[in-house]
Formats: sequence, structure tokens, C-alpha cells
Amino acid sequence: MGLRDSLTEALKVAMKARQPARTSTLRLILAKLKETDIAARPKGPVPDSEILAMLRGMVKSRGESVALYRQGNRPDLVAKETAEIAVIEEFLPPAMDEAELAAAVAKAIAETGAAGPKDMGKVMAALKSRHTGRIDLGRAGAIVKVRLGG
Repeated sequence: MGLRDSLTEALKVAMKARQPARTSTLRLILAKLKETDIAARPKGPVPDSEILAMLRGMVKSRGESVALYRQGNRPDLVAKETAEIAVIEEFLPPAMDEAELAAAVAKAIAETGAAGPKDMGKVMAALKSRHTGRIDLGRAGAIVKVRLGG
């Protein structure tokens, strides 16, 4: 069963269990997915890798909203966004921890033969292609920059 099917099934379960917050979040995800599919026409439905990227984007935007709502002293909206993040993250693979990230960066540097800051793009491309969905490219970029002396 693909990610798309998992999302649809989770929506059905949430609706039957009468979980309005979860149902609402899953509907948001499926609406965003439909929007993404429409934008990708005529190639057809987007693959799971693009769905994962879409979900990561949704988590990121909600994380930014949480920070703004905290500044604005809106605990009700912080709680809502945090709950949505939790539901979205259920469909994402676990992110790499620091040790896995460091090992992945070291391996990518070795495989690409990167020697300096000008090779950072090659290393980042290798990391992105090999670890899509699990890697935080922002954290990885900082590590690559340090290792390549940038």
C-alpha cells in the first residue's frame, strides 16, 4: 500500500472514529495532494517521494506558524498547529539522528570526491537523491559546509 492509500485509509478511520481534528488535518493533506497532482499534469499522480516532500513542506510551514503564534501569545493556535504537525509526521519516515546524518555526509563526501567548498553542490545533490524524505537538508548543509572548509 502506497502513501496515498495510507492517507485515504487514515481519513476513513478518523471519520468513523469521529475524530474531528484528525479528520480535518487529513483532509488538508489530501487537498494539498490533489493540488500537487493537478500541478504535475500531464505526468499523472505524483510519486511517494514528492508526497513526502509535500508533507515536509506542510510541517515546515506549520512550524513557522507555531513560532509566530508563540510570539503573538496565541496558545490556542499553537496547540492547533502542533496537533496538525503530529498528524502529518505520522506519515513521514523518521528523520536521521545526528550520528546517521554525520555518517551520510561523510559517505557522500567520499563518493563525490569533494575537496572544497566549491564541491558542496555535488555533495548536497548526492545526499538529496540518496536520502530523500529522511534527511534535513538544512542541518546536512551546515555539516557539509564545515567538513569542506566553507
